[in-house]
Amino acid sequence: MDIPIPAWLKNCLDSSCLNSDCIENSHQHREDKLIAESFKFAYKLHEGQYRKSGEPYICHPVAVAGLLRDLGGSAAMIAAGFLHDVVEDTEVTSEEIENLFGGEVRQLVEGVTKLSKINFKSKTEGQAENFRRMFLAMAKDIRVIVVKLTDRLHNMRTLEHLPDAKRRRIALETKEIFAPLANRLGIWHLKWELEDLSFKYLEPEAYQEIKQLVADKRTDRENRLKQVTETLQYRLAQADIHCFDLSGRPKHLHSIYQKMQRQNKGFHEIYDLAALRIIVETKEECYRALAVVHDAFMPIPGRFKDYIGLPKPNHYQSLHTGVIGPWGGHLEIQIRTLEMHHIAEYGIAAHWKYKETGGSYNTALTAADEKFTWLRQLLEWQNDLKDAQEYLDSVKDNLFEDDVYVFTPKGDLVALKAGSTSIDFAYRIHTEVGNHCAGAKINGRMVPLPTPLQNGDIVEILTQKNSQPSVDCLNFAKTSLAKNRIRQLYKRAHREENIVRGKELLDKALAKKGFDNLLKSQAMQTVVEKCNYQSVEDLLAGLGHGEITLNFLLNRWREVIKSQEPLTYELKTPDDLPTIPKVKNISPSSNSNSPIVGIEGLMYHMAGCCNPIPGEAIIGVVTRGKGIKIHRQECQNLETVECDRLIPVSWNCDNQKISNAYTYPVKIQIETLDRVGVFKDILSRLSDRGINVRHANVKTSNAKPALIDLEIEISSCTQLEQLFSQIKKMSDIINIRRLGYVYS
Repeated sequence: MDIPIPAWLKNCLDSSCLNSDCIENSHQHREDKLIAESFKFAYKLHEGQYRKSGEPYICHPVAVAGLLRDLGGSAAMIAAGFLHDVVEDTEVTSEEIENLFGGEVRQLVEGVTKLSKINFKSKTEGQAENFRRMFLAMAKDIRVIVVKLTDRLHNMRTLEHLPDAKRRRIALETKEIFAPLANRLGIWHLKWELEDLSFKYLEPEAYQEIKQLVADKRTDRENRLKQVTETLQYRLAQADIHCFDLSGRPKHLHSIYQKMQRQNKGFHEIYDLAALRIIVETKEECYRALAVVHDAFMPIPGRFKDYIGLPKPNHYQSLHTGVIGPWGGHLEIQIRTLEMHHIAEYGIAAHWKYKETGGSYNTALTAADEKFTWLRQLLEWQNDLKDAQEYLDSVKDNLFEDDVYVFTPKGDLVALKAGSTSIDFAYRIHTEVGNHCAGAKINGRMVPLPTPLQNGDIVEILTQKNSQPSVDCLNFAKTSLAKNRIRQLYKRAHREENIVRGKELLDKALAKKGFDNLLKSQAMQTVVEKCNYQSVEDLLAGLGHGEITLNFLLNRWREVIKSQEPLTYELKTPDDLPTIPKVKNISPSSNSNSPIVGIEGLMYHMAGCCNPIPGEAIIGVVTRGKGIKIHRQECQNLETVECDRLIPVSWNCDNQKISNAYTYPVKIQIETLDRVGVFKDILSRLSDRGINVRHANVKTSNAKPALIDLEIEISSCTQLEQLFSQIKKMSDIINIRRLGYVYS
């Protein structure tokens, strides 16, 4: 073969060729054969395909399979690593995968293929749906996301061969989605590498600077760690504590950068650039080793965390303590057992459960899997949370935020979003507990419901049959679950009012089009189902309550109408629907003396919320007494505008004389190193291009970049892009962006 074959794969290939009956019937031989056959199949299908780097495409599946093997994955997972791209990139079907390699491999390959089609940078509504699909795939078989994580890691390792814009998009998605997922699954070495690689492409200058500074201090760091290691080895041996490993490791570059940003410190002010890890035999020895460490070095107050007694939700366990080293600087020391270390490194991969029958993995989500509580809650809320933004908030609460750990009076551990209050705790226990919450006790003392919970608090909820939380609880509830349940409580109490209000909103939007029988139509029933409601009344109540927006409902209505034949009421074509007019119907005339085509003779002004400029798609909104307001078509404020107030407009780009005669205000913000003369240099660039500055504001602070807010006059998108390109070339510029601009 014309590619390098790893030793582990070569062993599988050799083993699969043996014909001994005793070997043929062995479990290990069957696994080796599955791995070997899946590799050969993938090799044949990907033959002639190459990656952007120029290497044969099969190198990628081999690398992914190797990562899965390192995680302790089964033969089926490793086979899925080889085959994860074949359904998407070749003519092979899922049925063929099952016939050749079994249903387990097919399920994994199908799951990864579906995840590969998800675009997490779509707008709110689509993004929420993509998260729902991802969590459903994870619930069916948690190994799907592990295969996807290894696929993403190898792609990140070879990202330099892609165009810059694509590199940044993939790196941002990795930082925001996949690194937090690896963290939630407890696979720390994947999390750290994904974060560092994302950092490399999102903040290349900062990454290279910190990488160099860490390398420069390597000798000093190693000498200091050697001194501490020798001291602790001697002391641990004296205490008769068996130590499997005592070694130091440098902090990851992204974590150093985060600490510098969070604490507003320079690199020279960060002392704990490395951590020392002590691995012992038993839990009891962990605490004895901690006593040895604190006896040898002065502990730093507030820097001790006991994750053994209080494990993280992903089952991470370890003792963390901060001490003052012999050189006078800070040092973090982690103490854990060998089993805890294995779980810390491999996370969920250290917890694979399998059935005895057939030896297949049982990785479907069950109620007993407490380590998946966060995932189970997200699945339970999918039908409850109709609003896309609310569902995304719940994802953020459970996937990306830090937790606070509290106890029930019976000693059960409950993890909540940091800053949560007793009302959040009540709804986490049970909906009815929250709905009848009358008060709370923390550590045996009555406290107001808005009191934030602290780690280790014992929380008791007092309930009364006729009590219910007030609407004011929405002001201090922190979790999306609690907020949603409180809204639902009051929605049910005012259901009839909400139905009337919802009907009025819908009538106002559609009555002018002659939809008298709309609510009884089959089309509306289809819309109800698309919006995840049971009946038209439920839909109207949701609309009246604000659970869904009118714009959301109308979008679903248009989708249904376009997919059906003309109906029995007065609806002839989809064009009869209230819809945002398309500017492509406008034919600009070079004889027009107005910069905007479509509103000749009418009073108009530019919307201050989005400040459109020539080159951007625009639309007009009829206002009361103020003429036509011109918005960008992607402006978020258009979502609440009634459809019959929208009119199609476009820029008069054909008349060059008119185009050059007008300028438009644009607000930009420049982040730059704070040095004398930098503002003057920026103004010089603007002056050279003939750009007028209407307003300027400069903000500076110690040890932070300067922020320069400018309002300038621009004639077109092209001119703005050229200006951005020129300013970015200045050596002191960190970032430049347009304010009040919604990126689609």
